[in-house]
Amino acid sequence: MFWESLKKWYNEKKTIRRERMRCPKCGATKSSVIDSRQAEEGNTIRRRRECDECQHRFTTYERVEERTLVVVKKDGTREQFSRDKIFNGIIRSAQKRPVSSDEINMVVNRIEQKLRGRNENEIQSEDIGSLVMEELAELDEITYVRFASVYRSFKDVSELESLLQQITQSSKKKKER
Repeated sequence: MFWESLKKWYNEKKTIRRERMRCPKCGATKSSVIDSRQAEEGNTIRRRRECDECQHRFTTYERVEERTLVVVKKDGTREQFSRDKIFNGIIRSAQKRPVSSDEINMVVNRIEQKLRGRNENEIQSEDIGSLVMEELAELDEITYVRFASVYRSFKDVSELESLLQQITQSSKKKKER
């Protein structure tokens, strides 16, 4: 019985088609991995490869294929989740601020992890905005205010003043600790 199952397993393995990474320079399919390490908080494996034919070095990334998240917008329309939209929104809010793209990438990673951790396929756009606001409040107050002014679409200056007062009070509490 054991030998039959082992033989069956071996035959199944033989039928799996093995894809090889194609060299971007010469198109050859044989390459060697010269370095491999985790990237993006362990969600991705970064591999440095060298083509066996032309010795060109190139980088590949391997990540787990995640289930598709769908964002339900305020008007009820649906679109596929895009971490690039979050990243670009934060970049715009952080212009001329001492916030690096690595820090923003970490924020986007945490937001995406929280969303995927919910085990829901559909996510409300308001939930994404709230998560971004939480993260930016910890990262940089000015970036937070800039993002909030667009996200919350203030109707008048008094709403903005109210937000600024909240930030000022929380800053004082943080300094007292």
